[in-house]
Amino acid sequence: MSREFHPHLQVACAIIERDGLVLAARRSERMSMPRKWEFPGGKIRPGEDPEACLKRELLEEMGIGIAVKRALRPSPHEYPGFSITLHPFVCGISCGSLVLNEHEAVAWLTPEELSSLDWTEADAPVIRAYRRSLDQEPSA
Repeated sequence: MSREFHPHLQVACAIIERDGLVLAARRSERMSMPRKWEFPGGKIRPGEDPEACLKRELLEEMGIGIAVKRALRPSPHEYPGFSITLHPFVCGISCGSLVLNEHEAVAWLTPEELSSLDWTEADAPVIRAYRRSLDQEPSA
């Protein structure tokens, strides 16, 4: 019995926080899964550290430097024809001004508002994990 080969992508993504809000990015028409919302990031290159990948991708795609606050557990997802593991990092913007080189729009939302958008299927469990992580943070 032969098993069909499906590519498995390792992708780093940023949950960027600012003033109690979180950045969501909408994929452009020319991207796969057009017009879906996602946490920005990109494919991890062979031998590349996920955090280094994220810093490289955010500089390329959005013109911003990021400071990583903490990592969330990697989140696998199966799509028809390929699978993906998202490596989410909760971040802040450390430098630069937001420029949309890949995405067609961004929105700043409260953590509770995130689920109101039409997200990629792989990002949905990351939203749930992020919201759970906020419930577990000690109060300031």
